[in-house]
Amino acid sequence: QVQLAESGGGFVQPGGSLRLSCAVSGRTLDSYTMGWFRWAPGKDRDFLGRITWSGGDLYYADHVKGRFTISRDAANNMFYLQMNDLKLDDTADYYCAARDGGSTVPWKYWGQGTQVTVSS
Repeated sequence: QVQLAESGGGFVQPGGSLRLSCAVSGRTLDSYTMGWFRWAPGKDRDFLGRITWSGGDLYYADHVKGRFTISRDAANNMFYLQMNDLKLDDTADYYCAARDGGSTVPWKYWGQGTQVTVSS
């Protein structure tokens, strides 16, 4: 069992930045992949990117490349989503997730979400 807890959401003006954190606990994570998603009202779940826990291999969705950066701190069981140049359309609830393996494995573990509001 893996537990995830996001933090760092809030209100930001367009063009601003936020860093979301995800605290991970529960078991050995070497085989796990960690991801970030968001949900906005009336929209489908939006995959943002992922990082492998052991090797730090990264993948980003095209629509956030260059603006969002995922990183991890394995020593402290944390991973992060740095978001820059935020836009109104980035307003959503943001979730971290984990799966034990690669792309054929479903995202089994989810945090409770943290809200990000981009508004002038």
